[in-house]
This record gives sequence, C-alpha cells and structure tokens, in this order.
Amino acid sequence: IMALCIAMVSVRIPWSVFACAGGALAIGVGFGAQALVKNFITGIVLVFGGSIRVGDIVEIDGHCGRIVRISFAKSLLRRSDGVDLLVPNSRFVEQNLINWTHTDNLARQTISVGVAYGSSTHQVAQLMAQSANEHSQVLKKPAPLVHFDDFGDNALRFTLLFWLELNSNMDAGVVRSDLRHRINALFNEANIVMPFPQRDIHLSIARPLGARIMPTKANETAASSDDN
Repeated sequence: IMALCIAMVSVRIPWSVFACAGGALAIGVGFGAQALVKNFITGIVLVFGGSIRVGDIVEIDGHCGRIVRISFAKSLLRRSDGVDLLVPNSRFVEQNLINWTHTDNLARQTISVGVAYGSSTHQVAQLMAQSANEHSQVLKKPAPLVHFDDFGDNALRFTLLFWLELNSNMDAGVVRSDLRHRINALFNEANIVMPFPQRDIHLSIARPLGARIMPTKANETAASSDDN
C-alpha cells in the first residue's frame, strides 16, 4: 500500500480517479446486494417476529408444505410430495401467506358432492356426515357438518365440512380420498345417483325445413354404369 501511494505521488496521479471508481463500485455493489440485504433483514424479522416457525404448515405461491428451516437468506419449504423449495424470506412478507398452524393445528377441509334431482336431501346429508364420523382421523369436535349449497343446473349440490388435526403423520389429501370412496359406497347402497352434466337442445322452427334425398354411392355407381 505504501509503495502504491509513493508511486501515485511520484507520477502525480490524482486520488479523484479512485474516488470516482470507488463510487461506481459502491453503487454496483449496492444494487447487487439489495436483494441479499432485504432477505437478510426479513429473515431476522421471521426468526424473532413469530409469524412463521419451523414445523408450521404454510401455503405461498400455490405451494403448500411444512417449514423445515428458516435461515437469514432463504427458508426451506418441504411439500407433501417430498419436494424441497428454497423460498426467499422476502416472499413471506411481500405476498399473502397462509399459515395453517399459526395458532393451532386444526384445519377445516371440504368435499363437494352433487346428487340427482329427486334424491332425499336429508338422507344425502346423513350419509355424508356418516362417512366423516366413521373416519378415525376426522375430529368429532368440532363435529362434521353438511351444507345443502344450491340447486345446480344438473344436480343438488352439497358440501361436507370436517376438521383435521394437522401433524407430520397427517395427509389431508388421503383423508379426503378415503371419504370420497366411502361416500360413493354409501350412495350406491342407498341408490342415490350422482349425475353427470346433461344438455337439452330445443329447436325453434319458424317455417318447415326443406328435405332433399342425397344419392348414395351405390346409386351413383349404377347411374354411371347406365351412362356407359
């Protein structure tokens, strides 16, 4: 450093050259480190703020999983399919975050079902509630509830609401699948039909339609043979 200073003084190189270069370098480093500093500060806020904790089940950017690690730059989110996502800490602050286990581990799930018109609505509600009460992982308090939602275009629409206690051994998707299997079996035993969409077409004719007989290939062949 001393040799460099002596050389600069001897050849009369102004220090302002390094001042300009240092300013440009500082601006470049500032822009480059902006995201790093933002994620670092956000990581401190997440660690001490308590908005998310290790083990929480969160949903962000369409991904739902469990927080495995919170670091000062990025946090590790492990989805239910085993995929690990490294999420920048700033995303937890800048976007809407759903924390399923922020206050407790209880989460409400829903299953929607449509049945054919003419079905007994009370029987449908009873069978759907029965399927939830029979499952060992569905909580009895709060009790499962069935809503008669609407008169749809092709079906009467019902929704089953039930509660689960989320933990590392709980897969809500598996529970919903089990309940759908059970609902389908109970409906088949009770001869309750779940219809598929149907459309009726009505033709409004102001005047009679014209009809015309089109020749078939056999007639065309015979006609060509007669011409020959």
